[in-house]
Amino acid sequence: MNTVQLECFISVAHHLNFSRASEELKITQPAVSHQIQSLEEELDVKLFRRTSKQVDLTQEGLLFLPDAELILRTASSARERLGNHEHFIPFEIGCHNHAEMGLLPPIFQNLMKEFPLLRPSIKLIPFPSLFGMVENRMIHAAFGIKEGQKKSSLYFRELYSAPVACVCSPGHPLTRYSVLKKEQLSGSSIACSPRQLPHTIFAIQNAQIAALPASKRYFTETMESAFILAKSRIGYTICPDIPAMRDPDLCYIPVEDFGKLPFGIFYRYDNDHPVLKRFLKLASTPDLMHS
Repeated sequence: MNTVQLECFISVAHHLNFSRASEELKITQPAVSHQIQSLEEELDVKLFRRTSKQVDLTQEGLLFLPDAELILRTASSARERLGNHEHFIPFEIGCHNHAEMGLLPPIFQNLMKEFPLLRPSIKLIPFPSLFGMVENRMIHAAFGIKEGQKKSSLYFRELYSAPVACVCSPGHPLTRYSVLKKEQLSGSSIACSPRQLPHTIFAIQNAQIAALPASKRYFTETMESAFILAKSRIGYTICPDIPAMRDPDLCYIPVEDFGKLPFGIFYRYDNDHPVLKRFLKLASTPDLMHS
């Protein structure tokens, strides 16, 4: 087992796509497949189920993922410490999308002043995997929407109570309203993959799409793609509205029937990382969510 095998496995596990893993690692797709195959042979298990349409982790793959992350992180940390003779402080944060990542620069800027040896890392991870990575200590904390998750070892620090909003271009007919009711939503609707959304938002998007004829339904892989279609005046989409995460080229109209969702940070209650407590305090600054 070597670090190249582990890097390939982890990248494919995160993307569930060999082509995207190849792009991320900057090696050919056959090379990625070869590394995965050699790792499977060495472990004597199948790590992925592969069909012509999708790639999924097997149960063995799910069990091995936290071990692979830990081994690779340990090897990387050891190389860095030995090479630089410094005691760097790794700190890893999980995000679901680029909008959440946009909250981090002012936090990291302040943390670096207080912890000069800090080495922050950001992981862009789909919803089904993110909270498990926090629970398994693969990352230190993650942004997300609280939806009454099952009892776990995670604490939740609420940062903002986010209205659920209709998001559309400035020229869309719905922009004549300052507040909407569900029955007022009209026109083409854009839905996103459930891998990129909290369940509550996916359920709302799915219900809107289901009520429309096929000619008015649009599907995208990511929220960023949904916003591009909205900017193109193709239709509207639904998402939590957090001022600091708004796209300035779009309009956000609250839909009062859908209520509000708590947005914040998930972390382990027993995590004693030296930077985590300060990170939580900086993230809780009221101005951050409204910047």
